Amino acid sequence: MNEHDIGDTMTGVDPGRLDDQQLMKELETIHRTRHDTLLYGSNDALRAHNDRMARLEGEWLRRNPRRPVAPGRTREGARERGCGQAAAPGA
Repeated sequence: MNEHDIGDTMTGVDPGRLDDQQLMKELETIHRTRHDTLLYGSNDALRAHNDRMARLEGEWLRRNPRRPVAPGRTREGARERGCGQAAAPGA
């Protein structure tokens, strides 16, 4: 048994055990595969995907409680946003 076997499940390594770079890579992968899983995955696959995504996103949010929030991504900002305005910080 190696260090990655402890705490692993069918849905991957516990997000709390990932370093920041690994966590971001996992998030990028799961977001990239989301659409196909929703459209073509079995109910079990979608359930596992939902659980894994929630765990990864929850860990990222726990680590980044003061993340920048783009004004255009709030309700008020979305109402005020014009067609040509970016919704993300620095975009």
